[in-house]
Amino acid sequence: MPAAGKETTDVTASSDYLHKLFNLDGLTAVVIGGTGVLGGAFCEALGGAGAHVVVVGRTLKTDEETGKTIVDKIVDAGGSSEFVKADSTSREDLEAIVAHLKAAGRETNVLINGAGTNSATPFFDITDEEWDNILNTNLRAVRLACQVFGKDMVDRGTKGSIINIASLSGVVPLSRVFTYSASKGAVVNLTQNLGREFAQYGIRVNALSPGFFPAEQNRKVLTPERVESIRNHTPTSRELGDDPRSPFGVPDELAGAVVLMAAPNAGSFITGENIVVDGGFLSMTI
Repeated sequence: MPAAGKETTDVTASSDYLHKLFNLDGLTAVVIGGTGVLGGAFCEALGGAGAHVVVVGRTLKTDEETGKTIVDKIVDAGGSSEFVKADSTSREDLEAIVAHLKAAGRETNVLINGAGTNSATPFFDITDEEWDNILNTNLRAVRLACQVFGKDMVDRGTKGSIINIASLSGVVPLSRVFTYSASKGAVVNLTQNLGREFAQYGIRVNALSPGFFPAEQNRKVLTPERVESIRNHTPTSRELGDDPRSPFGVPDELAGAVVLMAAPNAGSFITGENIVVDGGFLSMTI
């Protein structure tokens, strides 16, 4: 029979161990695209792990409202957060965030590049304007942020973590999203290059590639037939009608991977990687 109090001691020891591994106490995390469905979940996960979360959203009124709602959730849960408006494709806007944090006595320890857009345009109908818009949002913005925040980390001697949000379609091309797939494939490649380049400064650079998660940018391509095809190709999908998540993942199911890559202890030897969270989609052939 266990000694009195042993169970409590074991639970405390376990809690202390996990906290040491995954805590982000005292760190500042900047989440670009933090007002999106997945971005909001990233913000809450990082806030829950102890980081001060800078929710970065577009200058649209709806983004500001969403951003402030996310900030309130984090603060109400006992965390620390703020909302900042910025255009992710503007170097000046990104530099302004760095200057704002410096004035507040903060430095960026974790950066998430999560801004994204998509289109279901048939290949022969893709215009230069659409191609440029998607690549600007999905790729140029990542490059700019890695330059601006990465240079700030290097100049300050900050050992940090950069997480670029890629996609399953950056690993295997998915039909009907030609430009999106091309941009995300480039994000994976850039991440691998920067993982090698930034390692000398103690900065880890990884990509997170979600499988099928409901978000505004993919609703336009999710016809009933496509949804059924995804379900049949995802081993861990839930039966249609039995679970509101079916057949997709939900944003909270990305939280563990994000905190792992952000955590200076748990993720200390992880860099240049593309972590795929897809419910087993890539493991399926026939």
